Order: sequence, then structure tokens, then C-alpha cells
Amino acid sequence: MGTGDWGKVTKRTHSTIPHSPFPLPGWLGLWVVVVGCATLGKLYFQDPDVQLKEIDITGLGLSGGTMNLIFDVYNPNDYRVRSTRMELGLDLEATHFGDAVLEKPLDLSPQNHNQVVVPVRFEWAGVGAGARALLSRQAIRYGLTGAVLLDTPLGDKRLGLHGSGDVPLKKLLP
Repeated sequence: MGTGDWGKVTKRTHSTIPHSPFPLPGWLGLWVVVVGCATLGKLYFQDPDVQLKEIDITGLGLSGGTMNLIFDVYNPNDYRVRSTRMELGLDLEATHFGDAVLEKPLDLSPQNHNQVVVPVRFEWAGVGAGARALLSRQAIRYGLTGAVLLDTPLGDKRLGLHGSGDVPLKKLLP
């Protein structure tokens, strides 16, 4: 640039402060994407775990009876899930016992177990003569098919239910 009392003066061509190849708006945009992905990651939907824990016989009559199916439902998600409808078909010892529809809304707490009671009505004529003997046992083999309709932050979801095993039978009279 020139000369002076102190010697030759030159223009500095590079800075000691590091420069980023991305301007500030680029970093800001990247930060928004990362935070947004972290939030969406928490909204990832995992199917609730539904287990039949007990069958509670609530009434017996000449034409049939009623029972409650008691389920343990675990919601593994980080957010509340709402069930809008539950449809079930129940088989006991390979005999179709009844169908149930539960249209009462259920709120499933995040990362928590919830007890869900589903009432079922059955008729003796539909289950056969040997079915009455089943109800005198301590535990019974069951088969379950159906679906639960869920309302999630990511939209409606239909969760198929299929299960089988042995379940305690709570008697009407001790």
C-alpha cells in the first residue's frame, strides 16, 4: 500500500478469525432441521401392548350371561394415545363365546399401564351345552381377535389384536 516511518505497510489478506463456509442463516436453518427432527422423533408411533389379564364373570342366567374382559394396555409412546373404538371376538376352549364392541373413548397415558374393562354378553344357545362346564374352572384357554381404533398425534391408526393363552377366571360366586 505504501511506505511510512515504520516501514512498508501491506494489506492483510486473511483474518485470524476462522470463517465458516456457511453464513449465519445456513446454520440457523440447520439448527431448525435438527430440532424439528428431534421433536418428530418423539412422535414416532409404537403399537400399544394389549394383554388379557382376567375374565370376570358378572352374571349368569337361563339364556346366557355376562362377563368382563380385563386387559392390561401398555402405551410405550411419549405421548397420550386415545382409543375411539375396540372390537373383539372371544373364543374360550376353542368355542366362540361372544363379540364385544367398546365405543367409550379411552385415554392411554404415556409410558404407562392402563386397565381396560370390556363387557361381553353371551347366550348358552350360541356356545353349546359343554360351555357351562368351562365356567367352573380356575383358568381357561382363550383366543382373541379384533381391532382397536386409535387417535394419535400422527393420525388415526387401526391396531389389530390377536392373542391366545391361559387366563384366570374370576368366578361369580366364591
